[in-house]
Amino acid sequence: MTERKRLFRSKNNRVFCGVCGGIGEYLNIDPNAVRIAAVLLTCTGTGLLAYIIAAVLLPER
Repeated sequence: MTERKRLFRSKNNRVFCGVCGGIGEYLNIDPNAVRIAAVLLTCTGTGLLAYIIAAVLLPER
């Protein structure tokens, strides 16, 4: 059987809480690209709230 892919906070690829690293690993893209997108979204105000919610809700692998 194929194991389902799950979204986790990264333990290895982290700067703050591992949210961007986990998203990058989940999507198979460079986590730095996710970090740049997160910084751009933070400028709108919604990115910071989304990051905090993800840091609280996502389990750590």
